[in-house]
Amino acid sequence: MSDRLVPPTPGELLEEKFLKPMGISQYQLANEAGMPAQRTGQA
Repeated sequence: MSDRLVPPTPGELLEEKFLKPMGISQYQLANEAGMPAQRTGQA
């Protein structure tokens, strides 16, 4: 069956469930946490 759902990536979940409601970007989160910005969006 090709009708399977593709699970969301951790970066997508982070953005939809936390970052957008809080009004911050992945860059802002990474900057405040002291980590590279690429890490917050990795799959």
